[in-house]
Amino acid sequence: MDRFSRRDGRERARDLRVRGTPQEVLLWQHLRAGRMLGVKFKRQQPLGFYIVDFVALERGLVVELDGGHHAGSEYDAVRDAELRARGFTVLRFWNNEVTDNLEGVLARIVEALG
Repeated sequence: MDRFSRRDGRERARDLRVRGTPQEVLLWQHLRAGRMLGVKFKRQQPLGFYIVDFVALERGLVVELDGGHHAGSEYDAVRDAELRARGFTVLRFWNNEVTDNLEGVLARIVEALG
């Protein structure tokens, strides 16, 4: 059973989309432009218990952006393990990686899609 109802999850995801960080907005501009091998990404998508930052459902790829409060997070480790058990590949990037090395982040995403 999910920790929140589907309706609550959709509303929460919608709220997260509206309040995206500058790094999420920047990365989303590149992901939605279809530059990633033509793969469609969704933003702030509910997946079971979780709402992931970005997901390419057809390729099973989850991309997460993290701030400093995620450093050493046990919750994130459990979350990633559960998503991997469901068949997803999970990539995590720090916000400053998107700001300072966007091309490197995009290259790693393309590599994971390949």
